[in-house]
Amino acid sequence: MSEHHSDHPAYLGHHYDTPEQQFDSGKLGMWLFLATEVLLFAGLFCAYAVYRAHHPEIFKYSAQFLDTKLGGINTVVLITSSFTMAMAVRSAQLGKKQITAGLLALTLLGGVGFMAIKKVEYEQKWKHGLLWGTLYQPEEHGGEHGGEHGGEHGEAEEHSFLDRIAGISRAVAQQTDHGSDTHANETATDDHAVDSHATDVDPVVAAETAESSGGSGAFERTILPSAAKSPEGLADTTHAHAEEASPENVHLFFGIYFLMTGLHGIHVIAGMIAIGWVLRRTLRGDFSKEYSTPVDLVGLYWHIVDLVWIYLFPLLYLID
Repeated sequence: MSEHHSDHPAYLGHHYDTPEQQFDSGKLGMWLFLATEVLLFAGLFCAYAVYRAHHPEIFKYSAQFLDTKLGGINTVVLITSSFTMAMAVRSAQLGKKQITAGLLALTLLGGVGFMAIKKVEYEQKWKHGLLWGTLYQPEEHGGEHGGEHGGEHGEAEEHSFLDRIAGISRAVAQQTDHGSDTHANETATDDHAVDSHATDVDPVVAAETAESSGGSGAFERTILPSAAKSPEGLADTTHAHAEEASPENVHLFFGIYFLMTGLHGIHVIAGMIAIGWVLRRTLRGDFSKEYSTPVDLVGLYWHIVDLVWIYLFPLLYLID
């Protein structure tokens, strides 16, 4: 019995007979865990497919507010970190302590970079009110078309629109002030006609009419209808100043966006913690040619995290 324990390596668990048995058991356990992770994200992908199939206009409209450049950079960052992780596993198997530690540090740095870029994206969405459920209130955060292209340009468009609305109000007031008693019935009739067609009037065209009249004389209101929605639910911008209409329930897209990317972000943080753990053990000298199983298992987990993002990026950011 004492001879058996003297041949028992320190890294070998007491409930395993051989290092090979321990490695195979650990590898099988990790693959089973990753299978549950795949099932978790598979359910989300199915929900994405159902919502997109029934509401393509929402996804097509909302994708314009995602920053494709930041998403592409994050994709490159994760793919690079996946490569450094694979090299770290190989160097750990060869017993190269310093190289393994350096590669693990680079992988950890890649995870930090990914989360930093994701933080920038989330801050932009929060600033412009592009959130989920009842929190989706773009008008209160710089307008629906603020998105990733907000800032001064979005504010300038908002002020311009408000100025046009003010012009309409001034023209209506002047029309009321200068109206004569002989035209009272005609004015009442015109007002009734305006009210009956209020929902069909393009406010932008009406504003331009008010401005062209110089705010004096009779105020004319166009009877042209507003931009009609195409079969896909998007505005048909045939007029030079027509704005793209927002489809209903846009918050559904951002709910899916934050759910999927947020859950993926949690997995990235978990992977960073695991990488930090094996990096600490590497520097402590716990691994060698004979034993590097933890590095191998953490590497598997990190590859799955990267793979999930490779699917998320085109599904969310690259919508036609």
